[in-house]
Amino acid sequence: MTFTQVHVAISLIGIVSGFVVMVGLIRGRRFNRWTVLFLVSTVATSVTGFFFPFHDFTPAIIVGIISLVLLAAAIFARYARSLAGSWRWIYVVTAMMSLYLNVFVLIVQLFQKVPALKALAPTQTEPSFLVTQLTTLVIFIALTILAAIRFRIALVPSRLSAA
Repeated sequence: MTFTQVHVAISLIGIVSGFVVMVGLIRGRRFNRWTVLFLVSTVATSVTGFFFPFHDFTPAIIVGIISLVLLAAAIFARYARSLAGSWRWIYVVTAMMSLYLNVFVLIVQLFQKVPALKALAPTQTEPSFLVTQLTTLVIFIALTILAAIRFRIALVPSRLSAA
């Protein structure tokens, strides 16, 4: 297996596990093992991305740096601060932004590597590419807001259980 294939496999593990974590957050649940898999594989995706040959400061490097900063905040919020107080929503937002960046890169790669998509957007400035990325962003914003609300509410005991 080549380095690129390993990197892609790790990325896909991060994306799939990230969606499982997102579902858990929307349901107000932690999914601890999935969270570890998501965070570790997403960090590994960003780190291994820096091992590809590059000759300049590229958008991919910027995305990798941003992703690692977001992941550091998510890991700190989740494990060092135990999701206490504001760290709960900070975790949700930074983790889901990290997932979004992975999906963003997946879309870029799909439009570069899949012949049918490449034909639709050879320079990735065409409407089909831009609409796909914008739609994905809007969906992620909505799901992240929903996850932040639901994951926060899950912490608050209901009045019925207090009675």
